[in-house]
Amino acid sequence: MVGLGKLGAPLAACLAAKGRHVIAVDVDAQKVEAINAGRAPVFEPGLEEMIGRTGGRLRATLDLSEAVAESDITFIVVATPSEPHGGFSLRYVLPSCEAIGRALRSKQGKHLMVVTSTVMPCSTDGEIRAALEQASGRKVGETLGLCYNPEFIALGSVIRDFLNPDFVLIGESDAASGDALESLYRETCDNSPSFARMNILNAEITKLSVNSYVTTKISFANMLARVCERLPGASVDVVTAALGMDSRIGAKYLKGSVSYGGPCFPRDNLALAAFARGVGAPADIAEATHRFNCLQIDLLAGLIRQHLPAGGRAGILGLTYKPNTDVVEQSAGILLAQELAAGGVSVIASDPEGNSNAAKSLDGSVRLVDSAEACIDQSDVVAVTTAWPQYKAIALAIWERPESPRVVIDCWRSLDILQSSPHIVYLALGTGGSAGAAKHNTERKEIRQGAL
Repeated sequence: MVGLGKLGAPLAACLAAKGRHVIAVDVDAQKVEAINAGRAPVFEPGLEEMIGRTGGRLRATLDLSEAVAESDITFIVVATPSEPHGGFSLRYVLPSCEAIGRALRSKQGKHLMVVTSTVMPCSTDGEIRAALEQASGRKVGETLGLCYNPEFIALGSVIRDFLNPDFVLIGESDAASGDALESLYRETCDNSPSFARMNILNAEITKLSVNSYVTTKISFANMLARVCERLPGASVDVVTAALGMDSRIGAKYLKGSVSYGGPCFPRDNLALAAFARGVGAPADIAEATHRFNCLQIDLLAGLIRQHLPAGGRAGILGLTYKPNTDVVEQSAGILLAQELAAGGVSVIASDPEGNSNAAKSLDGSVRLVDSAEACIDQSDVVAVTTAWPQYKAIALAIWERPESPRVVIDCWRSLDILQSSPHIVYLALGTGGSAGAAKHNTERKEIRQGAL
């Protein structure tokens, strides 16, 4: 397993816990040391417990050639950063392939290479294959198998998602390679997933398509939320619950709230749009989804400014893009904090797990505090941007401010207890009567998160 990041480390632990001997490789000595000491090298719920179940079948090394020599299958799970034009860089993948190829020169027998990192269509059977073949002196086929096998997981539930996938996507260079990878999953998964096997190009397109479709579904729910906010008696939850009953639609990802974020959805949607344009095809739906998603932060910031007293302070609870992770990439909380701070608003923020990463992104422009209670106490308007369960446990008295009712904007409608207090102005996004919703400034501003 080449790469001990947010995905590679849990995958290595799961495979080892299920009985496989796994050698994990990373250039970060601290991550290697953590694995060998039985500790989680990254934050992910349940990871350390899973490492504890590996029974000595998981070890880590800095030596990639050693790992290749002692294994039959190599998974590449390294970062593929987004490029300015929206595509993905192979600057970490290709050196890994070259190093693996060099190690294969002194190894006998067939070896299967599996690219798990998300890459642009035409990459695996293009630059990646060329790098492997040139470095190894082998041709993909009889002694070198090549598969594209991205995962559909969510941070915070990587272990559950990997062991219980809806389906397993395999792009294969040949049937034997696909058979070997399917066999591995059948022995590993707790459920009995469907397998979608196809050529590598179709698998690459499928990966981007799945995530882009989900972003469109999220944005549709968010559009309905904005509609419901302007109509007394309307509730996006009631509407989307009915929509989800239709088997053509389904209930997943129909929770109207704020912008989607994280390390996959925003960039995969942009990547599909960039690829479509590159081959001369229209990308209108992906482009409109991106623009609409960016607009959600502007609308939320406008609502906060509307209720903020002169010289007041805005509080943000939730800086990770979802609960149960420390990842803040493209999160609503981070983007909102940046938007408000850039406009001269004094902002205080807190997150149960994301403060450290948030500090790097915010670069001192926002005051970070260790507890939600401190954030609430020092704020005139509080926006709850991540549905951390801890926030539900905060006593009503902490939220209340009798002398001047505090405004609470609940993006996820998870704090019903606040509705009954006369000392709180409670605004639940997606419901009619979210005060001031109709007064939002909906003028479209320049998209700062990436031009299309």
